This record gives sequence, C-alpha cells and structure tokens, in this order.
Amino acid sequence: MSTKRISTTFTRLLDVRTPIVSAPMAGASGGALAAGVVLGGGFGFIAAGYDSASKFSSELELARSILGKHIPDRLPLGVGFLCWQLEKPNSPAVDLLTIALERRVQAIWFSFGTEIGRWAQYVRDYDRKLDDGHKTIIFAQIASVEEALVAVRDWKVDVLVAQGNESGGHGVAASPPLLTLLPAVLSLIRQNEIPVLGAGGLSSGAHAASLLALGASGVVYGTRFLLTPESLYSDAQKEALLGAGVASTVRTMAFDVARGTLGWPSGVDGRGLRNETVEDYDNGRDHSELRQNFDEAMRQGDQSRMLVWAGTGVGLMNEILPAKDVLEELHRACVEHLQLAYSCIASDED
Repeated sequence: MSTKRISTTFTRLLDVRTPIVSAPMAGASGGALAAGVVLGGGFGFIAAGYDSASKFSSELELARSILGKHIPDRLPLGVGFLCWQLEKPNSPAVDLLTIALERRVQAIWFSFGTEIGRWAQYVRDYDRKLDDGHKTIIFAQIASVEEALVAVRDWKVDVLVAQGNESGGHGVAASPPLLTLLPAVLSLIRQNEIPVLGAGGLSSGAHAASLLALGASGVVYGTRFLLTPESLYSDAQKEALLGAGVASTVRTMAFDVARGTLGWPSGVDGRGLRNETVEDYDNGRDHSELRQNFDEAMRQGDQSRMLVWAGTGVGLMNEILPAKDVLEELHRACVEHLQLAYSCIASDED
C-alpha cells in the first residue's frame, strides 16, 4: 500500500489507513473477503444475508482465523443486515444480529427497512448491557436527503452511506445518481457531525478521490470486490462480470421473482447484468417457468440466465485480484489522483 495515509472523519472513527470500504453483499461477502480488505488497510463487511446461524458463525470465525494475531479482542470488521428481514415475526436474522454483537464486531450496517431506528437502539442497548467499553459503530444506508436527516437526528447512527442508483444489487429505484445524492446530503450533514460515505457504480481509485474531493469521508465499493478469489461468487458469475460491457446492467425485479426473494420494501429493486431471465420477465413470461429456467441456469452455471448483481462501473473492471491487492490498488490510485487535483491549484504568485 502507498505509505500515504488518508485522514478523514471516517478513518479516524474506525482507525483505518484508508477510507475504502467493501460493501456487505449477500451471497458474496464472506469472512475471507472482509478479512482481506482489513489486511489491506480498509474496512470490510460480511453480509448476514440469508445465512443460517451456523454458516454465519463460520464466516465470522474464518475472518478471525485469517486476521489472527493482527486483531484485538474485538473483530475489526462489520456485518451488514437487511432490516426488512429483521422485521419479520420470529425472524432468524435477529439471532444473527445477536451472534455478531456477541463476537464484538466493530460495526453493524443496516439497510432497507422501516424500523432502522429500532435496530440501532437494539445495538446500543446490547453494548450498554455488557458495559465493557466497546461501542459498536452503526452504519445506515440511505437513498435520499430526507432519510439521511432521520438517520442522524432520530436513529442517531454513526455513519451514513449515501447509495446512488448506479449501485449493483438492491437499491431504491427512485434514488438519484450518486453525484447528485452525495452533495445534497453533504449540504445538510456536515463532516464534523457524522461521516458520510458514497456508494454506487464505483470502479477505480480515481472515483474514490473524486468523492473525497466532493466532501465524502469514505467510499464504498461492491462490484469491484466481487472480482476477487475471496468473493463467494462462482467462477461462472465472475467470468460474466469480466465479460460485461459498460452498458450491460439494468434495474429489475426479474431475479427476485425468479429466485423467490420477495418481501423487499416498496420501491426497492436490484441492478444486475441484463440477460435472458430479464428479457423473459420483461416479456411477461409465466413466473413458474421463469423460476424453473433460472434454477436450472444456476445449477449449470449458465451465464445466459444466471443472477449476477453488478453496478454500472462493471465494464471498467478487467481482472481478478486478491482483496488485499484490490484495496491497495484503489488506495494508491486514490492518493495519486488527490495529489494530482492538489497540483492544479495555482499559488498567488502564478
């Protein structure tokens, strides 16, 4: 990694060398990926997703074993939760949240729910009950200025993640592009009040530098970390990402219908690679047939119909590298572009 350390309100809060974060991506972000990002100097998230308690616990233990002597008593990474799953009656996701807090993870990321404030309080109460000096950092993913204000003033979270509609995977379909959303949020939420991170469609260190120049405290990458050996994506899914073009993604509910993962809040859909599953959905193909064809494609690794979530920056990615190397490459390029931007400022004598 570059010897240059980037200092922002976010890096100081999390005690990391770089403001680059790997997103919690269900079915992709496990313990190995999060640990690789941490070893590179950034901050990594495991996605609780749809895991069982045993699978989730094994991912946490995998991360701990990889980090080994590098970690203190707490686990210096985060876990992401879908709040709409936590809000289900007798939800097993609540057990996963308890497991994460028991393992003393450094952060919890909440997204997509109507009761995020309730779960933020759940975390605060848990920390208070143990009374061991550990404070879990709470991230809230938002898609509008109104939601950002609620997150800060009512939910009292520690970090905001502003997600533009370029983001891969699930998001609010009506959210503005990141370069519109982020400045709008920053015009009301100052850095000295709470760190604001940008997410959506990012692929390079230059993107990170541009968001930091806008006033963000950190930058979240998703799709770029899918193209790592540590990602839980299959080889076929990674190959599809490498073969994607710059206009290959689409926002759709096709894949949620095909795999039966419905129940998302109103207005939420997913961005992935356009393929025959999307075409069939758009053309009104019977949903039972859609599911049958999709299931077969996932079993066979058939890229013409399989699910591959991806952001709009996917066409700019062309290689698979270890997560630590990806992190270091992004950080190095970010530093270089920040220095380049600074060099554009002329002195009074010029």
